[in-house]
Amino acid sequence: MDRNKVRVRFAPSPTGALHIGGAHTALFNYLYARHMGGTFILRIEDTDGQRSTKEYEQTIMDGLRWLGLDWDEGPDKGGSYGPYRQSERMENYRKYAEQLLDEGKAYESDGAILFRVEPGKLIQFHDEVYGDIKVMSEKASVNMDNTIKDIVIMKKDGLPTYNYAVVIDDHLMDISMVIRGEDHVINTPKQLLIFDALGFERPSFAHLPMILGQDKKKLSKRHGATSVFEYCDMGYLPDGIFNFLALLGWTPRDGKEVFTRQHAEEIFEINQVTKKSAVFDFKKLDHINQEQMKLMTGHDLYDAIAPFWKKMGLPVESFEREHLENCLVAMGGRGSTTIQLAEYSDYFLDFNCVKSRYDGKDITEELRPKLKAIYNELLEKWGQGTHDHLYNTAVEVFAAHESNMKEAATPMRWALTGRKVSPGLFEVAALLGKEEVANRLKFYGLL
Repeated sequence: MDRNKVRVRFAPSPTGALHIGGAHTALFNYLYARHMGGTFILRIEDTDGQRSTKEYEQTIMDGLRWLGLDWDEGPDKGGSYGPYRQSERMENYRKYAEQLLDEGKAYESDGAILFRVEPGKLIQFHDEVYGDIKVMSEKASVNMDNTIKDIVIMKKDGLPTYNYAVVIDDHLMDISMVIRGEDHVINTPKQLLIFDALGFERPSFAHLPMILGQDKKKLSKRHGATSVFEYCDMGYLPDGIFNFLALLGWTPRDGKEVFTRQHAEEIFEINQVTKKSAVFDFKKLDHINQEQMKLMTGHDLYDAIAPFWKKMGLPVESFEREHLENCLVAMGGRGSTTIQLAEYSDYFLDFNCVKSRYDGKDITEELRPKLKAIYNELLEKWGQGTHDHLYNTAVEVFAAHESNMKEAATPMRWALTGRKVSPGLFEVAALLGKEEVANRLKFYGLL
């Protein structure tokens, strides 16, 4: 067994979709493996025959891929340490259970096999997050009355228990470090007793901080969506979720909160993970997601936003892709989610969106003749219709009519976008084009 080679695993049970807690664990395993130049393994713990399904297994893999957490070995990829489903590794569990029975370290009772917990043994290990931990063997597994509780390793139905199967699998798969949630700290002493009894070399351990809701209680469905695909449907980017989850329990040494996954892989250190519980803050997620959108190219923004435009019934196919990419870049990162960005940019695709939001009744009859004169002259001097040209022309025309940006630009912004806030007015006008600008101004009686 080569412990100099970094090998870590994410081992979900396929009894549900990939939730945020599981994604968080997978992410830290992935970052550690990539930072160390090691191997990231996906192992499916599917011994719960009643609840485990192939559909959930596929959903978990799809969720990991959506987050960009690709694995090096797994059920679908194979590898030298397979098979990668516990249900296909039953011979291993039976073999080592027989060894423990033969050595008198386990015994049969009511059809099950139990590992004998001997008192008086000091179990100690170093956790990369929690530091040195010491537990006496008689405290590692106890009954309700505090007496020693022997550990069931094979149930009477012939299936291995969690605390036993992970020991066998981690040993045979040459796992160098076990990175998992802090709720497993209590299981580690039990597992170490079995590691030692079988003469296996121990892996290192790192237990990740618990994720809490904003009410400081353990994260659950009442705190919002938990499946990663729910966050996708809510308009969060894979890079946004990746960045946000990485910050739950880890602070980059350079102090940056917004980073690419490549940068995270380069600077990640497992000993920088804090044991303090991390709070899942939607406001923070919104901020991180928005900053990630700002880093995207127009091409990538289009791929992220176009599906939401289509769901909104907007005529995406009526426009050149490059034009819509330019429109999204012009938005300058407005909106915290892809859904918001799709909504905030709807006026580039359809004037009906504008008409549904704005009726033009706030334009006084006294001001209307003046605005008509200004906008007519602006259109006459449209020229190439670039942003800079339109802005400079507007400044001159507004001044010539003894007007200003507040008086003349605000009604124009409402007429073109139906919104109080938008990217630069003349950037919007340039993207809409002279004809469309004229049509929208005419609709509101401003030409």
